[in-house]
Amino acid sequence: MSRKAIIVGYSGHSYVVLDILLSNNYEIKGYCDLTENQKNPYKLSYLGSENHPDNLNILLQHDVFISIGANEIRKKLFEKLLSKQISCPSVLHPNCSVSASAEIMQGTIVMPGVIINACAKIGNAVICNSAAVIEHECIINDFVHIAPGAILAGNVTVGKESFIGANSVIKQGVKIGERVIIGAGSVILNDIADDTIVYGNPGRIK
Repeated sequence: MSRKAIIVGYSGHSYVVLDILLSNNYEIKGYCDLTENQKNPYKLSYLGSENHPDNLNILLQHDVFISIGANEIRKKLFEKLLSKQISCPSVLHPNCSVSASAEIMQGTIVMPGVIINACAKIGNAVICNSAAVIEHECIINDFVHIAPGAILAGNVTVGKESFIGANSVIKQGVKIGERVIIGAGSVILNDIADDTIVYGNPGRIK
């Protein structure tokens, strides 16, 4: 039997989320956004803003998935939805690989080709983007975005709301602070403090 889902946010990132939901036998009942999107490749019904009081009942009757890449916006939406007891489960693409000993919290999206290895811990509303590798005992805190092809070696810690750029490599044991931005293709060999932008090989602070 198919489950029923609503997405919040409908643009490029959401298209991948929709594919994952469909591959998990979800029936997509529509999308919420601040305005109706003129580009509608999945022919979804526009339900209005998730903030409209009239939408609370329909949201309570569905699994709701936040399909927004920006960490801060995703955080605010996730916390608001949970405060209203709206279901925000995680969803995994069938072609990802997740260890049975890994932990994944609510609202996280795991995309095609992702590898999450033994004893890794993934927080709330995290994006594990296509073909990312999260090695053993990594700790990925809430509202992080791990971009496509990023590799996190063993025992890496990533703080809340940080962004790990595409094809970047994080050395084993490194601790990344909160709200950090790691540029695409960077190689990070040392710990990074909160609220820092780093890029390059080796990583340099902007």
